[in-house]
Amino acid sequence: MAWPGAHWQWGECLTAEVMQMQSRFQSDRRLTVRMTATLFLLGLLYVAFVAALIALLKSWVLVVVVAAAILGAQYWFSDRIALFAMRGRVVEREEYPELHAVIDRLCTLADLPKPTVAVSDMDMPNAFATGRNADKSVICVTTGLLRRLEPAELEGVLAHELSHVAHKDVAVITIASFLGVIAGLIVRFAFYSQLFGGGRRDQNTAVVFMAVMGVSAAVYAISFVLIRSLSRYRELAADRAAALLTGRPSTLASALTKVSGDIARIPTKDLRTAQAFNAFYFTPALGKEPGIARYFSTHPSLEQRIDQLARISAELGEAAAPGKG
Repeated sequence: MAWPGAHWQWGECLTAEVMQMQSRFQSDRRLTVRMTATLFLLGLLYVAFVAALIALLKSWVLVVVVAAAILGAQYWFSDRIALFAMRGRVVEREEYPELHAVIDRLCTLADLPKPTVAVSDMDMPNAFATGRNADKSVICVTTGLLRRLEPAELEGVLAHELSHVAHKDVAVITIASFLGVIAGLIVRFAFYSQLFGGGRRDQNTAVVFMAVMGVSAAVYAISFVLIRSLSRYRELAADRAAALLTGRPSTLASALTKVSGDIARIPTKDLRTAQAFNAFYFTPALGKEPGIARYFSTHPSLEQRIDQLARISAELGEAAAPGKG
């Protein structure tokens, strides 16, 4: 029976052996190495970017102050910004007791502090985690997700989101995307300044603005590719961690198939607002499976995710086939 009003029979979700073996999310060295390498490369890019802006604008104070302000706002208020943008609201146990129950249980199993629980009144089935650390994290699910998923499927999705919190990759993606945000803002500012004030500028000023736009556009493109590459890998890592924690890869595969199929049927125009937050979603808000754009996607393809879960299912000796849980 689907949510709401489902009877939560957790004893069927995990065997005693798996509970003993997987008492918490396992560390993921490959994910850690990739996050470290990406941040290092972005750090070098950031230094070069700031140096170029200072040389062009001849005002290091302006550059540093603006950059620091945007980074601070993005780091400290990312959870509030995401919740506001996706119309999420914090919910208490009395309002969503079943949702709180599964998160309580997963946090105990994973030895994690319980995040703030939020619900977004959206028909699009999805979920996301945000926050700068485990103590300041938020897990948000949409009402569309709660209506569509069986209890065990919802458990897999929430375990996936908690994995992002446990591995600190929400904070890493937030920090990593800062450089792209800065570069994008500068490109827009330079463009509109030149567009509306170009007639009053001398030739040297115009050259400086064009140089700023060129450098910013290049930085944005490089950071875009680096972040997308990291984001795709972290989604596979979160799927793997969730499958091992719950011991039920098939239910996570079933949730992925169901959610991706339902999102694909939503008109693209209705998904445009949500697409800005694709990097944080359980599955991207795409109207259809992309072609060449998949190489710049925030998530791996559905086939890649299902194939990985099938391999984990075989390793665990799970009886049900992935995608049919």
